[in-house]
Amino acid sequence: MRGTAVTLTAAGVLVCLITAMLPGPKAEVGAEVVAPAATQAEATPSTPTSPAPPTSPAPPTDSSHAAETPTAAVGTTTAAPQPSVKAPPQAASSTAPSAGRIQPDTTYKGVATAYAAGDGNGACLFGPSDDLMIAAMNATDYESSRACGAYVRVRAASGASITVRITNECPLPCAPGQLDLSEQAFAKLADPKLGRIPITWSLLSPQTSRTISVRYKAGSNPHWCGIQVIDHRNPVAQLEVRTTKGWRRLPRTEYNYFLSADGSGCGGAMRITDIHGEQLTVDGTALLPNVAQPTRVQFAPH
Repeated sequence: MRGTAVTLTAAGVLVCLITAMLPGPKAEVGAEVVAPAATQAEATPSTPTSPAPPTSPAPPTDSSHAAETPTAAVGTTTAAPQPSVKAPPQAASSTAPSAGRIQPDTTYKGVATAYAAGDGNGACLFGPSDDLMIAAMNATDYESSRACGAYVRVRAASGASITVRITNECPLPCAPGQLDLSEQAFAKLADPKLGRIPITWSLLSPQTSRTISVRYKAGSNPHWCGIQVIDHRNPVAQLEVRTTKGWRRLPRTEYNYFLSADGSGCGGAMRITDIHGEQLTVDGTALLPNVAQPTRVQFAPH
């Protein structure tokens, strides 16, 4: 019996060793390891945008925030990509330049005063005027002659209104928004004895039968010239002359001439642009100093 028991015990030990060496339990342990991995893989697709940033190292933070929270999306809107979207309008604005502080479709507040306009000539150097419905613009809005030639609709508190052309500058202490009207123009708005009244005003693009004229400044020659634009319906924003290298933009002086200091383009074709971006090309202007030469073109009304 004792021998039989020993034999059975040995057989049992052998069976246990064989059972321990079978592959079944190892396969089950392997499945338990894979299961968490599979669970993680399933969790990853639930946020498909999260793994995307590591594949694009340049903007990983912005991409991940945009995918995760609305706050990050707002941040993305104001981040670097937005200026790139706005770049085309900025480029376009260079071809449709502003006349400066005074903008179309804008109403300005100020006061109106009066001055003796004489023959109508002023800082814009347009010369004597047959029509004395003119005004001097305050120095701030005059902006070193950029307001010259602009037509302005002026309204008084009483409801009376007039249209004047800017031909002069009103120096300090004229305040921003102030217009110094000719005595004739002021009298159409209020009693001249008042001397000073509150007004509102805005740019106007009036009807006109005139065409634009151009004038070379006295002393202009092939080596230096100043060019002035006259009788324009809308304020002039820039003037370019055609050179052997293409169109060249000329700087505007405080005395309302566009200056070519080295003579480039003097006596040749020129291109005039208004504040609305309309461009007019004028060919065949002779280099005749101090002579107003009429053209066949005029800016469109607005």
